Amino acid sequence: MRSGEDAKRSLVVVSHRLPVERFSGRSVLSPGLASSLIPMLRDRGGAWVGSTSAEQCKQFELDGVRLVPLDLEAEEHFAFYDGFSKTTLWPLYHDVIVRPEFHSAWWNAYRSVNARFAQAAVDSAALGATVWVHDYHLQLVPEMIRAQRPDVRIGFYSHLPFPPRELFAQLPWRADIVRGLLGANVIGFQQDSDLNNFRSAALHFSDVESGALDKVLGTFPMSIDACTIRDLAAAATTQLEARRMRMSFGNPEKLLVGIDQLDPAKGIVHRLRAYEELLNEGAIDPKTTALVQIAVPSREGHSSNDELRAEVEQLVGRINGRFSSLGRAAIYYCHRSYSLEQMVSMYLAADTLLATSLRDGMNLVAKEFVAARHGRGGSLVLSEFAGAAAELHQSLLVNPYDIDELKLAVCRAVAITDDEARRRIDSMAEIVTDHDARWWVRTFLEALEPADLAANHDISRPISPRAQQGPPARGPRSSLLPRKRHVHIAR
Repeated sequence: MRSGEDAKRSLVVVSHRLPVERFSGRSVLSPGLASSLIPMLRDRGGAWVGSTSAEQCKQFELDGVRLVPLDLEAEEHFAFYDGFSKTTLWPLYHDVIVRPEFHSAWWNAYRSVNARFAQAAVDSAALGATVWVHDYHLQLVPEMIRAQRPDVRIGFYSHLPFPPRELFAQLPWRADIVRGLLGANVIGFQQDSDLNNFRSAALHFSDVESGALDKVLGTFPMSIDACTIRDLAAAATTQLEARRMRMSFGNPEKLLVGIDQLDPAKGIVHRLRAYEELLNEGAIDPKTTALVQIAVPSREGHSSNDELRAEVEQLVGRINGRFSSLGRAAIYYCHRSYSLEQMVSMYLAADTLLATSLRDGMNLVAKEFVAARHGRGGSLVLSEFAGAAAELHQSLLVNPYDIDELKLAVCRAVAITDDEARRRIDSMAEIVTDHDARWWVRTFLEALEPADLAANHDISRPISPRAQQGPPARGPRSSLLPRKRHVHIAR
C-alpha cells in the first residue's frame, strides 16, 4: 500500500472484485458495476478497492482510476467466497431455494477478509472522504471502517434481495451482520421489500431505535448504461450479427431467449418444464418457434450448480429428442459467457425475453433487453420476484412457480400484436433511459452526501432535513427517505 497523502482519495469504492479483466495480455476495465461507477470515480479522482486474480498486487492507475488490489490466498478466498458468501449467504438471501450451510471456519474467514477490505479502505480514504461499500460479501466492512474513521461518510449498497427476518434468523451470526451494516450512514436496497426486511431484522437483532434507523435506509433501484446499450443496438455490426444469430437458430417466426447465470435462483428448470408442456400440448409449434437458453457458467465444481447443470442439460436433451426436426432444434442451449456486444445482438435477434427468475435482486438483463428493443417491439416475460418488476410494469408479469401461469404468459408473448409489443417496449425503455446507471449513482450519492454537507465541509455538524422530492411522473417509485444528515447510530 502506498503511503503519503498522494494515495488518499476523497471517494473510495469497495467491492469484492476489482473491475479488471485480462484481455490479449493487458488489463482492461470490465463491464457491469464498473460501467456505472468508473465515470464518477474518474471525475472525482477516486479509488477502487477489491481483490483481483491479476498478477498486479500494488496500487496502479487504469483509465484514470486508482485501483487498490487485495491479494487473497486461495484457501482464504475459498472459505470467504465459495464458502460463507456463496454457500451460506447467497441461498439464505434467495429464500433458501437451496439449503444454506453454516460453518464457523467460513465465518471466521469472512470476518478476517472483511477486516482486510476495511483496512484498505481506511488507508485509501482522505479526511472526510466518502466510502461506498458494495454487496453481501462485505457486510461487516462499514462498522470496521467506522471504528477507525469516524470522519468518513460510509454508504453500503445491497445488490441481493434481503430475506425476511424469519429466514435471516437462521444465520448464527445474524447480529454481527446487522451490526456491521449499521456502521454505514446510508444503507441502500433494490426494493422496498428488502428495506423492510432489513428494518425488521435490525430492530429485532440489535438495540437500534426505529427513528435513527429510518434515517439510514433507502431504496435505490439499480440500473444499466442505457446509452451504451442504445448505441450498440444502433450499430450496423450489431444488427448484422443479430441477423446471423437468428439464421443460426433456424430463422424461426418467433424466437424466445432466456439469458441467466446457471444458478438455482434463476428458475431455468421451471421455464424449461413449462416450455416442454407447451410443446406437448401443441400450444407452441417447434416448426415456427424456437427457444434459446443461455446459461452463463457460475461456480463450476460446486455440487449444487453441477447438479443443476446436469438437470438442465438432461431436460434440454429430452425436449430436443422429442420435438426437434432435421436442421432445427426446439431448444438451443448455450453454456458459456458472452460479451456485451454479443448480448445486445442476441436481444435484437430475439422476439421475447424470458426473465423468469425465482428470486432476483434486480435482473439487469431485462432492463438491457427493453433498452435495446426501443422502437423495435418485442415482449418481456418477467418474474414478479425480480426487482425489475417494480419498474417494468408493461412486461408480462408472472409467478414462475405457477407453471400454468408461466405457460399462459409465454403464449401471450408469442401472440402479441406488433402495435402492443412496440407500445409496451417503448414505455419500459423510456423508464430505463430516464433512470439509468448514472441516475442510480447520482441518487445514492445525493443521499450519502447532502448538498448542504458538501457546502459547509463540516462532517460533524447535524444537517437539517431537506424536503423530499416526489416520485417522477414515470419510472420507479422513489422511496428515498428525506435527504438529511444521517446520524451515526448509537450502539
